[in-house]
Amino acid sequence: MKIEYNEKEIAAMAEFHKGNRAEGLRLQEEFASEFRKEYADKDHCPCQKACRYHGNCKECVAIHRAHQEHVPNCMRPMINKKLKILSELTEHTLANEIEAPKEVLRKEFQK
Repeated sequence: MKIEYNEKEIAAMAEFHKGNRAEGLRLQEEFASEFRKEYADKDHCPCQKACRYHGNCKECVAIHRAHQEHVPNCMRPMINKKLKILSELTEHTLANEIEAPKEVLRKEFQK
């Protein structure tokens, strides 16, 4: 099952945007039901960072909500995609002012 850019969830959001809440909720529940079955005993977390909360979204999100410093790593690609669009307004010159931190990755992602 593909999570990012899932066709069923994209269709659900299209229904919400059209004002068809009932159909949006139906499609969303289908996605959630398929997710629960598919990932009942499999790793669904795309985060590459070495972290004791890997795959435990509930606790991970609670921790990030509590400290309010940054977002969970799994959400970075989605947020960065949106920020990149905004960065086009200044020809991406913001990139010249940013240095990414060195992070400890899970063993399977270390170079």
